[in-house]
Amino acid sequence: MTVTREDLNPCTVRLTIVPASEQVKHSFDRAFRDLTKKVKLPGFRPGKAPRAMLEPLVNKEDLYEEAARALVMSTLNAAIKQESLTPDPNTQPSVDVKSIDQDTLTAEYSAKIPLPPRVELGDYAGLSVVHAPSEVTPEEVDLQIEEMRRRRSVRETVTSREVQATDIAVLNIKPDGAVEGKTFMVIVGKSFPQLDELILGMKVEEIKHAELTFPAEFSDKEWAGTTVTGTVAVSSLTEVKLPDLDDAFAASLQTENLEDLRERVTSGLQIVKEEAAFEMATDQLLDTMVAKSTIEVSDNMWENLADRRISETAQEQAKNGISLEQYTREQGMTIEEFVEAWRVRAKTEILRAFVIQNVYAKEKLSLTNGDVQQELARMAGENNISPEELYRALERNGDFQELQFRAIQRKVRQFLLSKADVRESEAPAEEATPAPKKKSTKKKAEEADDAVPAEAETEATTEAEAAE
Repeated sequence: MTVTREDLNPCTVRLTIVPASEQVKHSFDRAFRDLTKKVKLPGFRPGKAPRAMLEPLVNKEDLYEEAARALVMSTLNAAIKQESLTPDPNTQPSVDVKSIDQDTLTAEYSAKIPLPPRVELGDYAGLSVVHAPSEVTPEEVDLQIEEMRRRRSVRETVTSREVQATDIAVLNIKPDGAVEGKTFMVIVGKSFPQLDELILGMKVEEIKHAELTFPAEFSDKEWAGTTVTGTVAVSSLTEVKLPDLDDAFAASLQTENLEDLRERVTSGLQIVKEEAAFEMATDQLLDTMVAKSTIEVSDNMWENLADRRISETAQEQAKNGISLEQYTREQGMTIEEFVEAWRVRAKTEILRAFVIQNVYAKEKLSLTNGDVQQELARMAGENNISPEELYRALERNGDFQELQFRAIQRKVRQFLLSKADVRESEAPAEEATPAPKKKSTKKKAEEADDAVPAEAETEATTEAEAAE
């Protein structure tokens, strides 16, 4: 076996491994035995029939896949030992089998070996940070209440009047010379100006002849960016009716009256804006700490996280019949751009997590029962369930990692902010650096896996159990 070493960075080594022919043969023999050990043929015990009789029953693709797996398992550790490497026990190597051939008994694969991370924290006293204001304006309250009205709107079919702005119109557009047209549903005033102007004032079943130039971002890719001449018919029309803004509407939202509703909306928005301002300010601090510190981690760590996220996205979209390519196109990206964006994000999250871990340990911070209870309540709110329900779910699954990491992370963020030189920004919180999207419990826990100190995990679990 020959091994070629390439140091990609201080914590990642790539080994290119060419096993000896006898090692390749042994792997194929083992793969064959494993794949046939349960095969039953008349007159023979399972797996004991002559090889010539069993070979036609083995799928070649399965044989090669199993042989490659066996070859890596039997040779990788020896290659690591040969190069005197001490891998990071918390991160798996990544393997790329370049070739394997049963006839020539040759094979080659490469493996990225993760080494333990190296962290030297920079000074975090007096870091400068901009804190966005979190005051709630009357206009913001009005917008939130208007959104509540939209959520409780009803649709009514329109037959007696003309098309008006905000109506939902079903149109059939048939190009000249075409046998059939295409049907679209549009919100009048929000399609594109030329079409909106054409249909305003039309009635159901009315037809007009026109020339339309469809914008490049039009939903129908065949017509996007093209000019179509033909007929436009209004097939049906629906009006969206909002509930009246009165005390009855407020009562439907379990508030006493409009004044009480505005007070509750203001209070809710205040909490949201304060949390957004806190996250944005502490994100700045964490990123500054990353820049000031020396943090070396293996490529495997953030590549594995990015790969999991991409795989989860693909699975979620597949449930809706959407391919990953379609999904990324809807997001305005190619698959390559989507993968790169996730890799950048994953690396940022991993580096921040190591800052959190090391500040927590260096400052000997600890979690109180109140810290854990508050984080449990926040998590429950994000998942729209009670804290008791969430706790039981975490206990049932034996998974308190999310709760642990979230509580530790908030503790460190609060600590860094308390030591920072805070300057107030004039920009409202939602116009400053965008807050990161909330992740599901499972996803956040995975990001925490490699970063939470063992002693913190034990402590947080104890506190959580006491909180029930």
